[in-house]
Amino acid sequence: MAVLVRLPGSLRDTVGGSGKIQARGETLGDVIADVDARYPGFAARVLDERGGLRTYVSVFIGDKDARDIGGTAARIPAGSEIMLVPAMAGGWAV
Repeated sequence: MAVLVRLPGSLRDTVGGSGKIQARGETLGDVIADVDARYPGFAARVLDERGGLRTYVSVFIGDKDARDIGGTAARIPAGSEIMLVPAMAGGWAV
């Protein structure tokens, strides 16, 4: 099944500049692998060396945090939208 994957600016360079792409998969891991097959290097930006989600990337399947529903094993319901959100850091201390 096809799903829409929304990407932040920091990941758009890995997929040719697009802010959203279509992907296929039954689990989040399948979707990431599908994107990586078309855009090599994508998975390395999203997954750590053990294959889990990197700590600085939040992934939402619909309105649910993927970490709360199984991480890369989370099932992707038909018609879902997946959104990747990078952690924000920094700022100015007064």
